[in-house]
Amino acid sequence: MKKLSKFLPALTWLKNYQASDLKSDTVASVVFTIMVIPQSMAYAMLAGLPAITGLYASILPSILYSFFGTSRSLAVGPVALSSVMTASAVLPFATAGSEQYTTIAIYLAFMSGICLLVLSLLRLGFLTNLLSHPVISGFISASALLIVIGQLKYLFGIEAHGDTLLPLAESLYTNINNTNLPTFILSLISILSLLLIRRYFSFFLNKIGCSKRAIQLFGKSGPLLVVISATLIVAAFSLENMGISIIGGISSKPLEINVEVISWKVTKELLPSAFLISIVGFIGSVSVAQSFAAKRNQDIDPNQELIGLGLANIGSALCGAFPVTGGFSRTVLNVDCGSKSPMTGIISALLILLILLFLTPLFYYLPKAILAAIISISMMQLVNIQDLRYLWSFSKKEAYLLLITFSIVMLDGMESGLIVGVVLSILFFLWHTSHPHIAVVGRLPGTEHFRNIQRFSVETNPSILTVRIDENLFFANASILEEKLQYLVSQNSDVRHLILMCNAINMIDASALQSLEKIVYRLASLGVKLHLSEVKGPVMDRIKNSPLVNNLSGKVFLTQHQAIKELEAE
Repeated sequence: MKKLSKFLPALTWLKNYQASDLKSDTVASVVFTIMVIPQSMAYAMLAGLPAITGLYASILPSILYSFFGTSRSLAVGPVALSSVMTASAVLPFATAGSEQYTTIAIYLAFMSGICLLVLSLLRLGFLTNLLSHPVISGFISASALLIVIGQLKYLFGIEAHGDTLLPLAESLYTNINNTNLPTFILSLISILSLLLIRRYFSFFLNKIGCSKRAIQLFGKSGPLLVVISATLIVAAFSLENMGISIIGGISSKPLEINVEVISWKVTKELLPSAFLISIVGFIGSVSVAQSFAAKRNQDIDPNQELIGLGLANIGSALCGAFPVTGGFSRTVLNVDCGSKSPMTGIISALLILLILLFLTPLFYYLPKAILAAIISISMMQLVNIQDLRYLWSFSKKEAYLLLITFSIVMLDGMESGLIVGVVLSILFFLWHTSHPHIAVVGRLPGTEHFRNIQRFSVETNPSILTVRIDENLFFANASILEEKLQYLVSQNSDVRHLILMCNAINMIDASALQSLEKIVYRLASLGVKLHLSEVKGPVMDRIKNSPLVNNLSGKVFLTQHQAIKELEAE
């Protein structure tokens, strides 16, 4: 049972599931479903697909993750970033809205699911660590800003094309004179209403005497009121005849796909995008899951999360939808609605299925401008200027990394920005580790502690030079250490003993070992002995049978204090 529950985490929470939990989850599911429907449809449009596919993507993925994921709070479904990355990946292959476009988007979801499962099988979740915080911050901020700019065509009621800043800006500028005034007025009213309701709706509910539970449940349902009101107004006054674009007639049947579109060539060209969507989605999902798990004293298994999200994406493909992942806003909404367990995801999926089967005519007069307004307001919250300010004061290099990632995403697309950001992160890391901090240390008076001579008043012996390297020793920094030690000895003609203090070294490779062997011979020719102190067990295990130890001109000391005491006594 233990092994089975590790593969199927739902068994863990189901064995203690009670009727009271079902009651809470059912209420939470009803509220969550009502509020998440317009958001899901908006993100489908963002992916370049019919709005109804946002509901397809909220059914089977949610059920599969509820059974195979380890988070009890995470809500899986369409999210803005995955949606816009989907559009960016599929547009080179087909025109948005075409049968070919739909087929490739569905295939992309399937490929993303396979990528996540392969990462899980190979236990390669650590690859996500290659995305540093500045890269993620710059990527998300630029992507969010691009999404907002891309929504302007719906807010103004004009045609515009492009998926990066310059084509979008040029297209919007060219068509701005064709702005549909009713659409623009509706957009302004919608945005203003959404902002006011977001800020004051909970306060209003409190003023009219609603209970805390009611405020908790419905405090975030304000956007739904705007959606319903706008839909009713458009329907009542036939505003679609004035140029306001609406969702129109939608079918509850799965979209038609053309399997002949799928080929080995398409697969190869789509694979990088599928991999990036998987990685970005996984990082965001696990970050959200871990933050909520910490609040509830629960555990998250990243490798099992790969399985849960992988199956969710395969499920999305089977439903005829696009890539999905765990979303921050969806999860916050899920928790605020009072969700107690992943059962909320299962019940919500079933409710959305019922809506698809019986209530799709209600969406006919839903204006696209409302969905664009919802997306724009949500995305503007992801544009993080504070991160840049903080990094600029803390680390200029990381601030530049953020700006470079941001700029490339805006000008050349998400995939390029992410790849360049990762490459630069690795290069910065290699530069940092290849230029380690190397300090000459001395003893603090009356103690057995040794500190940097440039930072503390310490005791030193002219014939003994102690050097501490604050980094692992490997091929990238071995020659730097070799040059530094040679320079220090050349500047101190009285030195007869050089102690390499190794308390910060956790790893040493063959290149570094060979460099140390060279140092031994060079120092010996100058009449200087090389000693090692405070060598950690794993490092000592690596070097104890090496030529370095056998040919060492000095000794290996357990502690630096012992080394100084013995050498001073000579």
